[in-house]
Amino acid sequence: MELWVLFGTFVVLLLIGTPVAFCLGVSSFATVLYLGLPPVVVFQRLNSGVSVFALMAIPFFIFAGDLMVRGDIARRLVALAGSLVGHLKGGLGQVNILASVMFGGVSGSAAADASAVGGLMVPQMRERGYGVDYAVNITVVGSIIALMIPPSHNMIIYSISAGGKISIADLFTAGILPGLVLALSLMCAAWYVARKRGYPTEPFPGWSAMGHLFLSALPGLILVAIIFGGVRSGVFTASESSNIAVVYAMLVTFFVYRSLSWHDFIEATMAAVRTTAMVLMVIGCAAAFGWLLAFLKVPAMMVTALQGVSDSPLVILLLMNVTLLILGTFMDMSPLIVITTPIFLPVAMAFGVDPVHFGVILILNLGIGLCTPPVGAVLFVGCAVGRIPIGQAMKSIWPFYGAAFVTLMLVTYIPALSLWLPSLFH
Repeated sequence: MELWVLFGTFVVLLLIGTPVAFCLGVSSFATVLYLGLPPVVVFQRLNSGVSVFALMAIPFFIFAGDLMVRGDIARRLVALAGSLVGHLKGGLGQVNILASVMFGGVSGSAAADASAVGGLMVPQMRERGYGVDYAVNITVVGSIIALMIPPSHNMIIYSISAGGKISIADLFTAGILPGLVLALSLMCAAWYVARKRGYPTEPFPGWSAMGHLFLSALPGLILVAIIFGGVRSGVFTASESSNIAVVYAMLVTFFVYRSLSWHDFIEATMAAVRTTAMVLMVIGCAAAFGWLLAFLKVPAMMVTALQGVSDSPLVILLLMNVTLLILGTFMDMSPLIVITTPIFLPVAMAFGVDPVHFGVILILNLGIGLCTPPVGAVLFVGCAVGRIPIGQAMKSIWPFYGAAFVTLMLVTYIPALSLWLPSLFH
């Protein structure tokens, strides 16, 4: 009955449009009252959920990404991507995807990627005769790449949700190859659709122009090396690297590019504060919800239930993928990571799946959910940028969904894609 109270209250509140953080908090509070536990337990768990030092990395990575968005970094990265792959079939579509790879390594946020890269690429693609649905679809699904390539603050949330025992450096490293495989899959899908529709290619600008564009974008690219190299080598922690990222972003945008005005700085600061407050509220309430799941032995029940279905890790992983994909269509990513990690990670480990590998599977699954209605936050951003209704985008997004699903299957069933790079550092 306790689980009915917990999940029933949560679902009812979600269906009537209550913000996710309050759905989690109120359902936790109702369950604690039903169990006869002191109500203060909910607030203790909420406080402990956000009182984790590693969470300090999240607001600063968000702030650094926002500074980069407003500081002309995205435009320079898009220009460099255009010189590298614009001459391939589908021209600006290929540029859009490669720009997501580069900018994802700076922002670590799918929504920021869709907003920044989409804001630059969608108007250009429309002017050059590309279908606006094609431009929006590439922008939306391509933004998932930002979740895989460091610095992904969702990897940090996963590590904390798993009890802080999983190395953030390993998670950052593990996401690189899957992120590049996803980019390659999407480029193949973009080529296929562009060939079918007869879209143009862009002229190759020449090696000299490419060199100039590379030098122009280099300060932004160096940030990726600083974050990943520092965390991976152990010179500084993820939290420390996020602070360094902010200082570096300010130096580059204020003094090197001289593209960030005081007004933009204030706007970036306020946006980072708002986003951080929202994320931490969700994480805190989800921590209380997750504690109740553990208290009610839901993970153990899930392991037993799935063992009754099959003893094959391949089947269990498929079932978890399907479940996570469905959940991802109804909830945002951060709360789902905090809620599902305590449930599914013990199941995955019981069937011999490495926790780092499972983290990559989880992030990619929920990333696809961000692009899927009815609660696809990144899909809404992309359609807003392209000024088209969601229905129009959905009619032609399927080749890109297909590329993402193929990548998900490869990542799920070929552990080496996630684990090979981290193994080189041990």
